[in-house]
Amino acid sequence: MEIPRNNCQMLRRDDFSRLEISLPACLENYRYFRSRLEDRTRLLVLVKANAYGHGAVEFASLMEDAGADYLAVAYPVEGMELRQGGIKSPIMVLTAGTDFFEEMINYGLEPGIPNLYTLKELCKVLEKRNIRNFPIHIKLDTGMHRLGFMSDELEDLMAFLSETDRVAVKSVYSHLAAADDPSHDGFTLSQAELFRANADRLTETLGYKPLYHLLNSAGIERFPQYQFDMVRLGIGIYGVSSIPGNRLSAVASFKCKILQIKTLKPSDGTIGYGRKGQIPAEGTVIATIPVGYADGVDRHLSCGKGKFVVNGCKVPTIGNICMDMCMLDVTGTDAKVGDTVTIFGEDPTIAELADILGTIPYEILTSVPRRIERVVVK
Repeated sequence: MEIPRNNCQMLRRDDFSRLEISLPACLENYRYFRSRLEDRTRLLVLVKANAYGHGAVEFASLMEDAGADYLAVAYPVEGMELRQGGIKSPIMVLTAGTDFFEEMINYGLEPGIPNLYTLKELCKVLEKRNIRNFPIHIKLDTGMHRLGFMSDELEDLMAFLSETDRVAVKSVYSHLAAADDPSHDGFTLSQAELFRANADRLTETLGYKPLYHLLNSAGIERFPQYQFDMVRLGIGIYGVSSIPGNRLSAVASFKCKILQIKTLKPSDGTIGYGRKGQIPAEGTVIATIPVGYADGVDRHLSCGKGKFVVNGCKVPTIGNICMDMCMLDVTGTDAKVGDTVTIFGEDPTIAELADILGTIPYEILTSVPRRIERVVVK
């Protein structure tokens, strides 16, 4: 049976569950971090993992307009998506691997190079295509021990770089392991000094000065003396600060609308899967909303552990969270079908949900899947 397209009505955006991206909040956070830097310091914004769940192309476009000098993604396919979405800014690929060099060249993406094997594989491709001075970024391991050149590997790296003209080192960078934790400040300072020393060694061999960058969001706030030539702004731009009491503006608000209201008596039994929702002796009023654990509403928020906001009131979940829906106890409120429910935003915050779940705000944000529409709110 053919569907008559001309008779289909477009659904309005506010009919859907959605992640609202606040442009004013985004720009306020950008200005805050920019104010902590010297005028000469460049600013790279991380938009990996679908811009920490905020929508990669949408958020990258906002950052491009705001004046970010660089964008960074984790994987080549993320950078390709940005280019296909019209993003023109320089894009660094932090975890380039060795399988997508052709595509990276074609899309104008700049790979992070963590070891000599990766660099040599890239140069083989560049030689086949007769490309010289292709931009790369050298990753140094200063204590994170995840990716990057260790100090004793620099000699071999420098020897190879001195023999090839296939690449041009745009930047040298490393990653702080615990910049947000004052108890590890001694270690952080040692990382910074090791980075400076090893980056200078590379610069001497290159004969030109690439950009140095070390600081993440927490580093920008707590160690501005190590801002070098560029910094990498990640979770901070999305509204999470490493300084207690320094509450940045929440950029994302996860919202949906009530599908149905039910008034239940004790004789109606229980609510939801596993019969985990118990109806109290005085009865209860429940609201069903169209988001569940497949939408990033963690199942561990079931049975009252999570509380969401409707009409200014925090109301608890009741029963188990389902894949695509969950139920809220709205007894004593004026909630009605069609009212907006806030899963997180200004209230409750992602930090509050993270505390309940024993996790970090990053996981809350990146758990919201692409089926939830991203809407920029001006």
